Amino acid sequence: MVIIRSANNPIIVPSDVTASRADMEVIGVFNAGVAKLGSEVILLLRVAERPINDDPSIYVTPVFEPESGELRLHSIPRSPENDFSDVRVIKTPAGNYLTSISHMRVARSDNGIDFAIDEKPTVFPETIYEKFGIEDPRITQLNGRYYITYSAISEYGIVTAMISTSDFRSFKREGNIFHPDNKDVVIFPERIAGKYYALHRPSCSHYGRPEMWIAESSDLLQWGNHRFLAGVREGLWDDGRIGASAVPFLTEQGWLEIYHGADKENRYCVGAMLLDKDDPGKVIARSELPLMEPEQPFELEGFFGNVIFPCGALVENGKIGIYYGAGDTSIGYAETTVDDVLNHLGLGRTIHV
Repeated sequence: MVIIRSANNPIIVPSDVTASRADMEVIGVFNAGVAKLGSEVILLLRVAERPINDDPSIYVTPVFEPESGELRLHSIPRSPENDFSDVRVIKTPAGNYLTSISHMRVARSDNGIDFAIDEKPTVFPETIYEKFGIEDPRITQLNGRYYITYSAISEYGIVTAMISTSDFRSFKREGNIFHPDNKDVVIFPERIAGKYYALHRPSCSHYGRPEMWIAESSDLLQWGNHRFLAGVREGLWDDGRIGASAVPFLTEQGWLEIYHGADKENRYCVGAMLLDKDDPGKVIARSELPLMEPEQPFELEGFFGNVIFPCGALVENGKIGIYYGAGDTSIGYAETTVDDVLNHLGLGRTIHV
């Protein structure tokens, strides 16, 4: 499998991004949705921030207050009853908190590598469902607009919300489109037999696992006919969890989905899945081995290391440009081709799902 990483990797790092306010620091810029707007490449960055704190006896975590429209800094003692074992989450007797809060920031480029990043947040938490932040945008161009799905985090759980735009300067909030807990939602870029389709990842229950489902809609807002699409595979690179990453794109053989999978040790890699052209609820082929796996230091290390996590891919003239989060800290770029990915899948050879 031929994957060519950019010699400029990582192409965006936290020091490239201005914090939203003076008492905050940017600790991660990663998991960016991608789109073309005219000749420009647009990245919608996930920017993670936390308060600057010099007191080792407490952890200060930010929580958005929708009533005031401001961040409230919440101090949590570093005491035995509070669990800090996961760098991403603090578990307390009163409830769980994230160790940072994320917003979305637009970056623009003429060549797809060198980006000018907006000085201020482009989309900031706004609703009661976004009190712990907004994360991991995916961008689908449909009917002359760009529809952006993202995870909204709060004490109510993780819901998938959607905004839309025509210029990446003004945005319309479309509301919550998948109830908690659900994430990794990507919308197909055209109707199939008159219906819109989306891939999504419901939370696991006592019986289920973090796996990929598909749903249908007539209006992009109300989704139904939910059904299982593909699951984790014991003993393989994606035996812990899987979810959609890039927006699917159409090839002669079917819909090609670049997805992410993690093993039981939380090592995140990238794979591919081929879906039937007329019935995207049918898997034709799937990666036995990853397309990409953490290899370089900026992928192996970071805030949460051993992670490659794309939220977007650009496909032009048979080339696939993959923008991926690395170590929950920075953004990398890699290229491959449609032909290489299809060859990796065995040109439609059925692989167990």
